[in-house]
Amino acid sequence: MTRVGNVATQAGRLDIGGVALVLGSAIAWSFGGAIARYLEVQDSWTIVFWRCLFAGIFLLTFMLIRDGGRGTLRLFRDMGWPGLTVAMGFATASTCFIIAISYTTVANVVLLQAGVPLFAALISWLIFREPISRITWAAIAAVIGGVAIMVSGSLEGRISPIGNGLALLIAVVFALTTVVTRRYPHVRMTPAACVGCFAASAIAGSLAGTWVVSAPDLALLFAFGALNLGLGMALFVTGARTIPAALAALLGTMETMLGPIWVALLHEEIPDSRTVVGGSVILVALVVYLGFELRRQNPRTPRAVPPTI
Repeated sequence: MTRVGNVATQAGRLDIGGVALVLGSAIAWSFGGAIARYLEVQDSWTIVFWRCLFAGIFLLTFMLIRDGGRGTLRLFRDMGWPGLTVAMGFATASTCFIIAISYTTVANVVLLQAGVPLFAALISWLIFREPISRITWAAIAAVIGGVAIMVSGSLEGRISPIGNGLALLIAVVFALTTVVTRRYPHVRMTPAACVGCFAASAIAGSLAGTWVVSAPDLALLFAFGALNLGLGMALFVTGARTIPAALAALLGTMETMLGPIWVALLHEEIPDSRTVVGGSVILVALVVYLGFELRRQNPRTPRAVPPTI
């Protein structure tokens, strides 16, 4: 088990491997909307049940192949309270999302979730005193503004305290899981993500009207769970260990920008001008921020050991 999380902080450089992994998770998650468009299942809880079940099975199978039975049991045993915190965070976010969109619009939920980088930065600074640079605050503000532009065309006048409160809870919980993953880099969080998936599946299964789905939908749900959710979780919890929590949350917003692109390409749903402008703002903000950090790092600093999932 390699301790790599503090390398970047101690050396003052950006961990390229961690950045790539978190970006990979955002790309994996961004296909969710495009896959969901193909599903014919009407019950949202049925979708969550199968999606999280397949994601949990994917993560468990991966660990069994890589670490064997005893090694996998050791990973679950050693994850401790940080792993349980991350597991509960993933389970809470997965289930609250379905409830939130039943009370308010998806646009409202997405807009409130844009605050994840801000919450992650505040939690890191308040609890762990992790310094946040001015360029990071500027990038956070630009990303929130870009998301606001993207969803401004679909915001509705109705305001639901329950729906918006749950959306805000999702943002805070996901920010907390990001910070915990960063602060305990020696803890493998893949088993935590696995536990979170199975917990969310159990909750959704108890609320689903039916577990029966067609064969084509079952195949889509497998991709939706194993490749979209499971693989995305594995990449995120690995990469987030090695880079600042605020940066990990910022990179995760690439999911919001890429989602409409895949829907447009696969379903010919052309995004409106606000979506294009807002997505461009997010992309420019992230590229400028990463470019600034790459120029700031010391090229003579030894490279960090590549993280392991």
